[in-house]
Amino acid sequence: MDFDKDDSAGYLANHLARLLERRLAEAIRPLGIVPGQFPILLELWRRDGQNQKMLVEAIDVEQATLANTLARMERDGLIRREPDPNDQRSRLIRLTARAKRLEREATEAADAVNERALRELPAGQRQAFLATMRAMIANLK
Repeated sequence: MDFDKDDSAGYLANHLARLLERRLAEAIRPLGIVPGQFPILLELWRRDGQNQKMLVEAIDVEQATLANTLARMERDGLIRREPDPNDQRSRLIRLTARAKRLEREATEAADAVNERALRELPAGQRQAFLATMRAMIANLK
């Protein structure tokens, strides 16, 4: 049996993810953010003031990866860390005013990339495609 990458869900999903990330990087670079920061920003725009453990669970990344990205975001003035009043060992991650101002422009940029990727699909196929991706993600978790 020969492996055909064009019939491989894994290969195609990975290729699509790399293309989407490249286009997102181009779209958000002028804002001073990179794709690795985007899921964190999305989560904090949804609910600011989470601790690192909550973010790891919400965006499904390795703790070390998140720690490195948060350090860069703090250095770049996107987040600040403050003591958690409910847990002396924990720190809350909060958006800076600069990061809050970026939400509309950054999410519009991401929407434009998604629209470009999906533009040839009719609405019903778009919804089916997104539902299929959600199901595949759930199957692999």
